[in-house]
Amino acid sequence: MFAMLMGLKSISPKELHERMQAETFTIIDVNAEQSWRRARVPGAIHLGVDYDAGALPHDKSSSLIFYCSNPLCRKAPSAAKRAKQLGYANVRVMAAGITGWTDARLPVESGA
Repeated sequence: MFAMLMGLKSISPKELHERMQAETFTIIDVNAEQSWRRARVPGAIHLGVDYDAGALPHDKSSSLIFYCSNPLCRKAPSAAKRAKQLGYANVRVMAAGITGWTDARLPVESGA
């Protein structure tokens, strides 16, 4: 919801899962570290909302997907908007967050 208000494209958990089979994404979890350790989208990296720009891929045409906890969380849209301001063109938000991912019964990774 907030993603659309901020002019960002969104992607559903199911669509992301399907597209992960054929496309390469940098998936970025901006939840608290304990949440990231508990359950995350497979292959997701953990960054804080105020991440160091050097943590993002060097290639500004890389596909970036940001997510946080749920549709009401503003962290992912804020982090995605920052990536766009840094010049990344292909930025999306999985607005459903990890809650939507697990509700869809999609696979998760856990641990450090």
